[in-house]
Amino acid sequence: MQDAIVIRDLVVDRGGRRVLHGIDATVPSGTVTGLLGPSGSGKTTLLRALVGVQVVTAGTVTVLGHPAGAPQLRRRVGYLTQAPSIYADLTVQENARYFAALQGRGTAEADRAVTDVGLRAAAGQLVATLSGGQRSRASLACALVGDPELLVLDEPTVGQDPVLRAELWARFHAMAAAGTTLLISSHVMDEAARCDRLLLIREGRLIADDTPAAVRAATGVDDLEEAFLRMIQESESGTAGRETS
Repeated sequence: MQDAIVIRDLVVDRGGRRVLHGIDATVPSGTVTGLLGPSGSGKTTLLRALVGVQVVTAGTVTVLGHPAGAPQLRRRVGYLTQAPSIYADLTVQENARYFAALQGRGTAEADRAVTDVGLRAAAGQLVATLSGGQRSRASLACALVGDPELLVLDEPTVGQDPVLRAELWARFHAMAAAGTTLLISSHVMDEAARCDRLLLIREGRLIADDTPAAVRAATGVDDLEEAFLRMIQESESGTAGRETS
């Protein structure tokens, strides 16, 4: 399987401190890959580097065969930021149709995206009147309208109730089955089991790049949160050993 994303020795400095420390990772095409780690671990910085809006200190990021941020990727990559990035004075439907038009798509694609994120009943509402969770889903609809080959989603399920979260994950897997590659960040470890592959990050360092089954096997525990904690302990003990040698 060809890799949609290839990251090699990625280093990012922000505000005078190192945020990402030599990240090496791959994201296979047609999969749902989870980027998981606690808040402040560098997830958003890594996603920004993937879509080409983050200045990098060193290393390379290749996306769909091109350098991250290349003009050829503008209509092939969809990006959902953590904060809703839509127009509050437009309705949900107007936002979706506007972003669809930017991608050369019609109203049918826009309306379908609104339905896919569970906002059909709220299509005529102004974004300013929506709840936080609804605003996130409206932003997701706008990211979906271009039918991108790669979707980069920063915390897309935050603020959603359990039923809607399950529906969104079912939608993500349906898209992957149709050939779309999804990279989804989350700090909620119970979402790790929903992913085909995991990138586990802590304090700007990647401590795992593998399938959930392989992570469980490597740590000897079934609970992925416990597995993550064990990997953290192992990585920290390894660092301490190198510093004293």
